Amino acid sequence: MGDRQKKAELFEQLARVGKALGNGKRLELLDLLAQGERSVENLAATAGLGLTTASAHLQVLKQAGLVLTRREGTKIYYDLAGLDVARLYEHIRTVATDRVAEVRQARDGYLGTDHTLATDATQAQEVGRDELLAMAASGRITVIDVRPVEEYAAAHIPGAVSIPLEDLHQRLAELPAEQEIVAYCRGAYCVLAYEAVDLLRTQGRQARRLQDGMLEWRLTGLPIDVGEAA
Repeated sequence: MGDRQKKAELFEQLARVGKALGNGKRLELLDLLAQGERSVENLAATAGLGLTTASAHLQVLKQAGLVLTRREGTKIYYDLAGLDVARLYEHIRTVATDRVAEVRQARDGYLGTDHTLATDATQAQEVGRDELLAMAASGRITVIDVRPVEEYAAAHIPGAVSIPLEDLHQRLAELPAEQEIVAYCRGAYCVLAYEAVDLLRTQGRQARRLQDGMLEWRLTGLPIDVGEAA
């Protein structure tokens, strides 16, 4: 039958991970860290948190074994403890979306989409990973990474050009006028690529977005490059 007290202790220890994940801001921090290592200051600013609050959330994630830290001078940097943590986050997101109607509604409200209507127009704006690889290899598209530069430096699709969304309008002249552009960002729930495609199309450019983003790209094991843009 086993020792009931020891069994209870086992499940209490397992619950530490669940408790750490039971907060929206901590999930947002994991979403950011899935892109690569970040300083506490950068995470706080990007997630719209005060430095003290961000540090407290990160400590909870660290105590649950989900993130690691390193110190460089006076700065502390956080990273996911492993790719398995990224897979766990992605699986939580998928299960929540499949099982909870309010999650789907919140997703559609944020992205400005209605996934209950799989229209031809919506599908026409998306590019799958295999299609992107084939088109990029043939030189038929320009791939742009519209995430912040530090995320691009941490990991990006080989051959992608780093143009953060806030710089896109000013840098349109850098993009080939007659070539289709494919934009991507952090993942399936990242709004940056949606906004980039809207901007490009209002400027008369052919543009689509990657169906998901860097998180799914990495979890699929597709090739990545690291380092800042030339």
